[in-house]
Amino acid sequence: MIMDTANLNTENSPSVSPALNKIPPETKTIYLMGICGTGMASLAGILKQEGYSVTGSDQNVYPPMSRFLEDLSIPVLKGYCPANLEPPPDLVVVGNVITRDNPEALQLSRLAIPYISLPQALKHFALKGRRTIIVAGTHGKTTTSALVAWILEKAGMDPGFMIGGIINNFQRNFKIGEGPFFIVEGDEYDTAFFDKGSKFLHYSPWITVLSSIEFDHADIFRDLEHLVQTFRRLIDLIPPDGLLIINGDDPIVVSEAGRAKCPVISYGLNEGLQWRAVDITSRKEFTQVRILRKGTEYASLLTPLYGIHNISNLLSAVAVSEFLEIDTSILCESVRSFAGVRRRQEVKGEKAGVLVLDDFAHHPTAVEKTIGAVREKYGSRRLIAVFEPRSNSSRRNVFQERYASSFDRAELVFVPEPPMMEKIPEDERFSSARLVDSLNKRGLKAFYSLDSDNLLNQLIGQIRKDDVVLIMSNGSFDNLHDRLLERL
Repeated sequence: MIMDTANLNTENSPSVSPALNKIPPETKTIYLMGICGTGMASLAGILKQEGYSVTGSDQNVYPPMSRFLEDLSIPVLKGYCPANLEPPPDLVVVGNVITRDNPEALQLSRLAIPYISLPQALKHFALKGRRTIIVAGTHGKTTTSALVAWILEKAGMDPGFMIGGIINNFQRNFKIGEGPFFIVEGDEYDTAFFDKGSKFLHYSPWITVLSSIEFDHADIFRDLEHLVQTFRRLIDLIPPDGLLIINGDDPIVVSEAGRAKCPVISYGLNEGLQWRAVDITSRKEFTQVRILRKGTEYASLLTPLYGIHNISNLLSAVAVSEFLEIDTSILCESVRSFAGVRRRQEVKGEKAGVLVLDDFAHHPTAVEKTIGAVREKYGSRRLIAVFEPRSNSSRRNVFQERYASSFDRAELVFVPEPPMMEKIPEDERFSSARLVDSLNKRGLKAFYSLDSDNLLNQLIGQIRKDDVVLIMSNGSFDNLHDRLLERL
């Protein structure tokens, strides 16, 4: 069977192997290279549930993904080695962490084993015959797609989904489902070393939510215009009978939405938008918000989500719900019972009167909005922000100055030296020491450390009862959250 390669972008790629994009009709064994990535692990679970024999390898095998795969009884080989492909599997799925000179990638070519990318695998094994709901944008993808999945689940639609975070209501980040809809967190990052196009270009969108467009992924995109181009391609893929749901508070999104061939629905906090949130009131456990549709009250909702950015995410999910004709009573109950996503303002524990939160924030806008949301939620408590610049963009100096204004609503800030800096050209490297100096000049009390061990010792020396410690990283951060709670 030959895969659909219409969206394949081989710009700056090596010569394409004859084995690329071919799925043997009698495929039984599937091997995943880079299996511990969030998306790859969820794909492994989907394939396992579909009855395939699934194995894989990864350089970094650690919780929570290692436990996640262990619970699914999926064997994981530590490290990349040519011998891992003996005996040859029927098919290999190549994650986008795999470089063209990876030992296993080279072995693929030698053995001529059929291989495809994660998005191609998802399209072939999960999306066929279903209508895809893609949640895309620089910010808010995980929470929004998780909420949409939960609303459809509560409505009895038995949706499938693959999302970049563990949804607490499901205790996993994937589900095959038997219903007509499949929800995908639409990632704009590149697909694989042999396909430099964005992942979301493979998913044949029907409904697309576009939350924001802001420069990110400096290792992939040259500038903002380069990034905007890939979102234009996504908008162009939506069929005339589909729907584009846009954040009307984002001027770039609004500007690009005009090219859509399908109907466009806007949401946000500003007047004149089709869906608006008004009268937002924070309570102890819930946020109360009134939802207006074309100026008329549609529903009054209680949600455990907090922060303006999450209320905006909620609005887009409401627009999806209405388009799918889900009853407002089901919507209200779904929103109220939504338990969130791990690593999104997640409470890790409270000891000695100190509350520890975990969040995935790494882009300067996400850092700023997350700190602002936590400040509003826990306004009477001192807020300590701990930030690890770990992503490919945050380890580069492209956001050096922008980060300096992202921490203004915290009282104390701790920033370690970024990891893996040897992979970044010297003239492009982010400086944590320089950021800490800038923060102190702004009147904040900021601390620099060489590593997480020193940072932990610094934290212990500064923490006091009633503090809220917000730890932000898109990686494991050396398990800092649990280590801090143990020390407390």
